[in-house]
Amino acid sequence: MRIALMSDIHSNREAFSACLAHAREHGAERYVFLGDYVGYGADPNWVVETLVDLAGKGAIAIAGNHDRAIGSERHGMNSLAGSAIEWTTAALSRPAIDFLAGLPLFVEEEDRLYVHADASQPEKWIYVDETASAATSLAATHQRVTFCGHVHVPMLYGITATQKLLNFQPVAESPIPLLRQRRWLVVVGSVGQPRDRIAAAAYALYDTLTCNFTALRVPYDVDLAAAKIRKAGLPEALATRLTLGR
Repeated sequence: MRIALMSDIHSNREAFSACLAHAREHGAERYVFLGDYVGYGADPNWVVETLVDLAGKGAIAIAGNHDRAIGSERHGMNSLAGSAIEWTTAALSRPAIDFLAGLPLFVEEEDRLYVHADASQPEKWIYVDETASAATSLAATHQRVTFCGHVHVPMLYGITATQKLLNFQPVAESPIPLLRQRRWLVVVGSVGQPRDRIAAAAYALYDTLTCNFTALRVPYDVDLAAAKIRKAGLPEALATRLTLGR
């Protein structure tokens, strides 16, 4: 089975639409969404309504920190993120708010764990952005593969047979076998707001039969997404960073 894994969509309709179309074209049979569907972008209702539809067809969706911040305290958020959440809270429909509030912090499925941030304390939204935090997250679960988002930069960590922790940034469209004798942590990157200086949306495919993981980049209409942010009156920086990929 080919699973499409997407995270950090951030109300970016254009990026999300492009990734969904790309996943369908490349044989995705299941969808897993790793949190942060809202915040930053100008199309929160469309994004959430699309998620609701996909969840009704069997997709997995877990909560991210921006989703949990809707209508509640914004622990650890900077002023830019807080401003976007304030706008998003006012813009979202009640059904959308209720859907986000009901999402779980993590889901386990077969030999896989899906979580937005760190697996040891999912509710603390700790960034897995270097080997020490990856080791902590891996130690918190017995699952062979952990998939997460939150960091906005694709990354792969693996524990060898000698317990050495390796990490590297995957190359787009180059399948990587996640060997069964090792344990892995995969950061899938961001659909709606990449931060590795590449503007194209990021998501991943995982084949449960071959155990191949493939990072993917999908071009989308960045200018339209940025124009919508400006029209909504959201901070200019949120539009500019889409073009810069940071």
